[in-house]
Amino acid sequence: MEHQDQSNFFDAAPLSVAQFIGQINAKIKPINAKIIGEVSEAKPGPTGHVYFSLKDENGGAVIPCAIWKSRYNLFGIELKVGMKIIATGHCEIYPPSGRLSFICDSIELSGVGALKAAYDRLFKKLESEGLFAAKKKRPIPRFARKIGIITSRQGAVIHDFLNNIGKFGFQIEFIDSRVEGQLAAEDLLAAIKTFKKRKVEVLVVMRGGGSLEAMMAFNNEFVTRAIAAFPAPVIAAIGHDKDVPLAAMAADAAVSTPTAAANLLTSSWQEIFRALDHYENIIFGSYKKNLEQNKSELARRVQILANFKFILGDTKRRLESIITKAIAAMENGILAAKQNIAHWQILIESHDPNRQLKLGYAIAKINGKIIKSIKHAKVGQDLDIILGDGIINSNIKKIYDRKKEN
Repeated sequence: MEHQDQSNFFDAAPLSVAQFIGQINAKIKPINAKIIGEVSEAKPGPTGHVYFSLKDENGGAVIPCAIWKSRYNLFGIELKVGMKIIATGHCEIYPPSGRLSFICDSIELSGVGALKAAYDRLFKKLESEGLFAAKKKRPIPRFARKIGIITSRQGAVIHDFLNNIGKFGFQIEFIDSRVEGQLAAEDLLAAIKTFKKRKVEVLVVMRGGGSLEAMMAFNNEFVTRAIAAFPAPVIAAIGHDKDVPLAAMAADAAVSTPTAAANLLTSSWQEIFRALDHYENIIFGSYKKNLEQNKSELARRVQILANFKFILGDTKRRLESIITKAIAAMENGILAAKQNIAHWQILIESHDPNRQLKLGYAIAKINGKIIKSIKHAKVGQDLDIILGDGIINSNIKKIYDRKKEN
C-alpha cells in the first residue's frame, strides 16, 4: 500500500477486510523466494493438496506452506516430518482464515546425500520395470531429416549443436525449455507432449553439465518415463559427472555434449560423402590408369584409321563402279523382261478362247464340262452353247456321227 498523509488517511473511506487482504496479496504475490527448512508437519487436504510447515533447524521461525496436488505429484517427493527441503514459491494470505501461507511452485530435497538417496531409489524402481533395458533401445534413424530439439534458448548448448549439425537439409524444430533445477520438469514435460503431436523422426533433449541439484529435472520420474515412451527415438545430450541422469538412461542414445549429438545425427550423411569421395578416387584413378595404358594403343589405332581411310576411298571407287555396272545390267534385264512380257501377252491373247468365240466359234458344255467329242453326249441331255456374246441352253434331240456318214 502506498503511504497516505494524515489528512487524506482520516478522510478516506474504510476498506473491508477482504479489500485490505487483496491489497496485501497484490503486493506480496509477485515476490518469489526460495527458502530452506525442516518439515515440521505435513498432511494432505481433502482435494489432494498438501499442507505443511517449514521451520528453521534451530526452531526459531516457522511458516505454513501449501503445494497443490498436481505439483506435489510431479516432483515425486513424499513430505515427512523432519525432512529438510528447499521450497520455491510466493506468499499470500488466505482470506477465509486470514492466514499467511507460502505457496510452493516446487519442492526439492536439500543436500547431496538426500538427493543421491532419492536418485538411487528411483533408479532401482525404474530398472526393475525394465525401463533402461538395452532391448528397448531403438536405433537412431539413418538419414533422418525432421528433428525436434528441447533445450534452453539461453547459453551455448543450442549454438554448439547448430554449429555442428552441418548443411544436410535438416528440418529442425526447437522448443525453449528450462533445463535447470526442479522447476524445469514442468517445461520439459510440456515440450515432450508438444513434440508427440509433431511427428519428428528424432527428438534431442540437451543441456550442459551440472551438479546433482541442477540435474533434478532429468532425474524426475515423469520426465524419465515420458522420454522412454516417446514415439520416436530420443537422443539425450545431457552432460554429467558421476551419476548419469535417469532421463539419459531412458533415452535411445546418450551422449555427453550437443556436438556429439549433432555428429550422431550427421554420421550417416557424412558416410555418403565419404563413400562418394572414395568412389570418385577409384573411378578417376582407374580412368587415369587406363588412359595411360591405352595411349600407345590409341596412337596405333589412329594410324590404322588413316590407312582405313585410304582403303575406304579405294573401296568406294570400286563400289561405285560395281553399282554402275549393276544398274546397267538391271536396266538391260528390265528391258528384256518387258519384251518377253509383250511377246507372251501376244501369245496369250492369240490363244484366248474369247477371241475365238468372237470369230464365230462356240464351246459346248454338259453339266459344266466342255465336250470335245460326240462320245461324251447323249440324246436328251441339256447342252450349253457358249458364244462370244452369251450362252444358249438347248436339249440334244439327235446326234450325227461324221465318220459313219462318210
